[in-house]
Amino acid sequence: MTALDPALEAHLKTGVTTTCRCWTLSRADGVVMGFTDHDGPLVFDGVTFKADTGLSALALQQSTGLSVDNTEALGALSDAAINENDIEAGRYDGSEIRAWLVNWQDVRQRHLQFRGTIGELRRSGGAFEAELRGLTEALNRPLGRVYQKPCTAVLGDTGCRFDMGTPGYTSERPVEQMEARRVFRFAAFGGFEGNWFQHGRLVMLGGAASGLSGVIKRDTQADGKRTVELWHPLRAPIASGDLLRLEAGCDKRALSCRLKFQNFLNYQGFPDIPGDDWSISDPSRAGSLSGGSRR
Repeated sequence: MTALDPALEAHLKTGVTTTCRCWTLSRADGVVMGFTDHDGPLVFDGVTFKADTGLSALALQQSTGLSVDNTEALGALSDAAINENDIEAGRYDGSEIRAWLVNWQDVRQRHLQFRGTIGELRRSGGAFEAELRGLTEALNRPLGRVYQKPCTAVLGDTGCRFDMGTPGYTSERPVEQMEARRVFRFAAFGGFEGNWFQHGRLVMLGGAASGLSGVIKRDTQADGKRTVELWHPLRAPIASGDLLRLEAGCDKRALSCRLKFQNFLNYQGFPDIPGDDWSISDPSRAGSLSGGSRR
């Protein structure tokens, strides 16, 4: 990853070493956790690396070129460290991992051996096993533009550039009625047309599920109630009164981009691409090249 620290290199060459391994885990919600296989806690870079977590790592496999570096981390589920509820809620999905070789007698002597993200995470019997994927894993994702009529951007991202803080496109309110962590019912509220939030997001702002979100499948109004249904249930307990945010949905059509969001200048699709019928049609027999009717 980086050049070996000269002091650590000299220490390793003595043949009698006092080294251990340390890991930091940085979740998407900003939580940073530190672990070590040493028998006591260590502190550096503003992180306390705890020794009582039962976490250990297997051998690190690294290679040159674009091959994916990988390793695995094993540990016991513990309320004081990594617990099963947070794993079930998906709070560790895609978390950044960094691993060091450290001289525990002088933590300034350390070497960053691995940097990547958590891949597949399995748990059973009160323990977990996490696959760690190196930085080159991101190169396996296909990139590039796709020529299609629907927009390829995600609402609010750098391609779309729409400001989700614009008034009229979000609504914050407490949970009123909820079924299976997937269907949310509210007393009818104004200011938003029917289906306004369809294809949008529901984001939990409070309670045990704070920070989790789901894609909205339906947004309907009937009998003085507004029902918001997700495609998949949220993976943490939700209680009545927990605060949530509803975000307007985008169906990727050019008409919606122009009329609903007034953002057509940033539309990332190709709405004027001819359809299949046009592209496979026979040349005109009339010989007219005026652009008029082909019949």
